[in-house]
Amino acid sequence: MLGRVKLILVLVIAFLLGFCWLMAKPNQQKLLSKNNERLAKLPKVMLWAWERAENLKFIDPKTTGVAFLAKTISLKATELDIRSRFQPLEVPPDTSLVAVVRIETDRYLKPVFSLEQQEKVLEAIIALTKLKGVVGLQIDFDAKESERSFYRSLLVKLRDLLPSNYMLSITALASWAIYDNWVADLPIDEAVPMLFRMGADKERVLNYLAAKKDFTSQNTSTSFGISTDSELPWLPAERRVYIFAERSWSAELLNDLLQKVEIWQTK
Repeated sequence: MLGRVKLILVLVIAFLLGFCWLMAKPNQQKLLSKNNERLAKLPKVMLWAWERAENLKFIDPKTTGVAFLAKTISLKATELDIRSRFQPLEVPPDTSLVAVVRIETDRYLKPVFSLEQQEKVLEAIIALTKLKGVVGLQIDFDAKESERSFYRSLLVKLRDLLPSNYMLSITALASWAIYDNWVADLPIDEAVPMLFRMGADKERVLNYLAAKKDFTSQNTSTSFGISTDSELPWLPAERRVYIFAERSWSAELLNDLLQKVEIWQTK
């Protein structure tokens, strides 16, 4: 008798779990669909414009957008410092713009990650949505493991504060897209694996790409980031590419990079 009761309980629990999964699946599909709508606003090529004067009037806005460093936020102990972009940026009309916020932490005076700090960071980021031509945000924060809780909470609150049609992207260390994929369930539209300046992970990442293995989650599989001095064995096709320039952008530099990307994707 007791064995039959246990069996019934197991069957009931299995039914409830299955029912919950079926109910959750449409919501997941809706979320992915919304993500795709927001990402569809971006061209397939995005140029990172960091803190230097850039004249990008040569780009075609139909094929190329710009992710420009808009603010740098430095966290230290109980304080934070916010520096807005001060270098000029010239782009053609109708260029799709993504405002990038770089977050840094002091290695000696480690931030306390207080609620007050978080609120000030959110306030500084949200202000960028008022900039003309900006269709999304990108957060650039190489969060250490001890900083991930703060980062996750920040992104959850940021997504809630943003308009529903506003794209939210983050840059991702290459390891986050391969073997340390803690970003898979973040409320973001994309996490851009940065395939340059990889440090200690470089050999492992290059071997991974050489084996033609793809990244491990939905949000790390829509794009990738390279630099003008990247040398890669292979890249997945049909992805948005973000490109960082080691020197000022020019039409020739961009064309050379796009040719290299095409070669890497056809290997």
